[in-house]
Amino acid sequence: MLDIRPVGYVIGSLVALLGLTMLVPMLTDLALGDQNGWAFFEASVMTLAAGVFVMLACANSLGRGLNIRQAFVLTVGTWFALSAFGALPFIIGAPDLGVTDALFESVSGITTTGSTVITGLDTLPVGINLWRGMLNWLGGLGIAFVAMIFLPVMRVGGMQFFRTEGFDTLGKVLPRATDIARALLGVYVALTGLCISTYLLLGMSVLDAVVNGFATIATGGFSPADTSFGKYPGAAEYAGAMFMLLGSLPYIRFVQMVNGNPGAVWNDVQVRALCRWVAYAVAVVVMWRLATSDQAFEPVLREALFNVTSIFTGTGFFSGSFGSWGSFGMVVAFSAGMIGGCSGSSSGALSVFRVQVLFAAIAAQIRHIHAPHRVFPVRYDGRRVEVDVMNALILYVTGYVLVIGVLSVCLTFTGVDAESAIFGIWTSIGNIGYGMGPLVAPTGTFVDFPTAAKWLMILAMLMGRLALLAVFVLVLPRFWRG
Repeated sequence: MLDIRPVGYVIGSLVALLGLTMLVPMLTDLALGDQNGWAFFEASVMTLAAGVFVMLACANSLGRGLNIRQAFVLTVGTWFALSAFGALPFIIGAPDLGVTDALFESVSGITTTGSTVITGLDTLPVGINLWRGMLNWLGGLGIAFVAMIFLPVMRVGGMQFFRTEGFDTLGKVLPRATDIARALLGVYVALTGLCISTYLLLGMSVLDAVVNGFATIATGGFSPADTSFGKYPGAAEYAGAMFMLLGSLPYIRFVQMVNGNPGAVWNDVQVRALCRWVAYAVAVVVMWRLATSDQAFEPVLREALFNVTSIFTGTGFFSGSFGSWGSFGMVVAFSAGMIGGCSGSSSGALSVFRVQVLFAAIAAQIRHIHAPHRVFPVRYDGRRVEVDVMNALILYVTGYVLVIGVLSVCLTFTGVDAESAIFGIWTSIGNIGYGMGPLVAPTGTFVDFPTAAKWLMILAMLMGRLALLAVFVLVLPRFWRG
C-alpha cells in the first residue's frame, strides 16, 4: 500500500506557501486603494488553511524520504493542487471568472504556458496582473526543480541520462534536493532581478517590468498588456529575446557556472544546438518576409528574432504582425514549438536533448543499414546512450505526437475548427502560449473556445508540463497496488 503521508505533507506545505504569496498582490492592491485586494485576502486564508490542515494531518510522516512511486504522486499532485488554489483569486475577485476559465488561467500560469482567456489586461487591477506574473515565476521555479531532481530519478522520457550529473537522489529525494534547490533559487532570483532591471532601464513601467520579468525568466509569457511586447517595440524586444533564451537553458549549468566553471553553459551541446537552431529559424523567416513584403530589414529582423525565440523557448510573448506571417511562417513556428528549449529548464515541448538523441538514433540506423555487420551505438555529447534511455525517449516522443493528434481530434468534437484545434493542442501540450486560428484571431485569447475544449486544453497543459508519462503512470491500477 502506498503511503501518501510524506507526499501530503510536502503538498500541504507548498499550498500553504502559495497562500502566503497571495498576500503580496493583496498588499499591492490595498496600497493602491483597490478593494480587489480583499479578494486576495479571502483566497489567501482559504489556501493557507487548507495547506496547514493537510500538513497537520500528515505530520507524523516527518523525516521519511520519498521513493520513486511517491515522487510520481508528489510531482503530479503538486501541479494539480497549486493550479486549483491558484485559481481562487480569479474567481473571488476581478476579473470574476467562472471555474473553468479561472482554472484555465491558473493552469496556464503555473505550467508556464502563457495562454489566456482574459481580455482587457491593461484595465485589470494591478494585483491580478502581478498574480499572473507570480504564477509564471513560481511555476517556472518549480518546473526547474522537478527537471533537475525528480524526472532523472523517475526515469521519465529518457531523463535518466542526466542521473550521471551528480544528482542521483533515488531513495533520499528531499535531503539532497534541499541543497540543489538553494543553489537553483539563487541563480533564478539573480536572473529575474537582472531581467527586471533591464526592462526598467528600457522604459517599462514598474508593473510591466516586474510581470514581464517574472514571465520572461520562467518562459511563462503572461503579460500585463493585451498587445504583449507590442507595447514596447524596439530595444525591449531584443532584451526580451536574450532573457527568454537564458530562461530556456539548463539551470544546472548556471549553478555550475556560479560554482566556478565559467564554461559550463556554452560547453553544453544542448545550448549550442539551441542557439544554432534559433539562428537558422530566424534567418529563414527574415529572408521569407523580406521576399514577400516591403518592410525594412531591421523591423523584420527584430520581430522575427523576438517571436521565433518566444516560440522556441515556449514563452508565449508576441510582438508585431506575427499573425500575418503566412503559411510558411506558421510551418517554421510550428516546428520550432515542437522542439522547445533545453532539458533541465522551464521550457516545454520535446526539448533539444530528446531531438538531438532522436537525430543521432536515426543517423546510427542509417549507417547500420549501409553496413549491417557493424555496430553503431547512439552517442550524445561523446557518451553512449543506453538502451533504457533510448526506449524511454522513443516512447515519450511517440506518445507526444500521438497525444497531439488524439486531443486535436477530440477538440474538433467540441465544435472547434481544425486549425484552431491543432494549434490549440500544440500550444497547450508544448506549454508555448501562442494562439492561432479563427477562434483565437478576434481577441488573441482562448476565451471563445467551448468549455469542453478548455478542459481538454487544461489536461494537455498539465500533461505537457509533467512529461506525459508521469501522468499516464498514475492511472495504472498496478501502480497503486505495487
